[in-house]
Amino acid sequence: MSPVGRPRAFDMEVVLEAAMLLFWEQGYEATSLAQLREATGLSSASLYGAFGSKEGLFEKAVEHYIAGPGSVTDVVADEAMSPREAVARLLHGSIDMQTDTSHPRGCLVALSGTVRAPGGGEAAARKVVAARRAADRTRIRACVVRGIVSGELHEDTDMDGVTSMIHGFLLGISTQVRDGTSARDLHAAADAVLANWDAQGR
Repeated sequence: MSPVGRPRAFDMEVVLEAAMLLFWEQGYEATSLAQLREATGLSSASLYGAFGSKEGLFEKAVEHYIAGPGSVTDVVADEAMSPREAVARLLHGSIDMQTDTSHPRGCLVALSGTVRAPGGGEAAARKVVAARRAADRTRIRACVVRGIVSGELHEDTDMDGVTSMIHGFLLGISTQVRDGTSARDLHAAADAVLANWDAQGR
């Protein structure tokens, strides 16, 4: 925390946006402190004073992403719409966000901290994004359960299997987008996932 009477000499939102875009494009491990200093305009002293470490900055950048572009997955927890509609908006909305050319393609949470490497900082960075993926999976499973309770899905539906189908597709969007798969083809694939949901219906 900054000392009383000495406000930060930088705009936190601007710094987090710059760091987020860099981590999103390159991943945690490939992003150097020198690149972060250049992108954010912070000196080493300011960076460490505000965030403690590269890992600390990454954690805040992930939070910034989750509150911004990454919030597209929050729709799956919206109980005001039918479970199928929530899943449809989750998948199609995620495709729209991840193929948007105004920012790096793909999903920061899926791409930025998945490679295992030695070191406490790297392990902590993986935990940050793994926690978000686990939260998404939990919310998707809750949506599947709602589907069964509401009668959209058969009572004998394999909850974990359907959850893995949806979550696996969601995570796989990133690599397909980075490999050049078109938004059109991804939306068609999402419709195929939804057709499987319909086939599970009573």
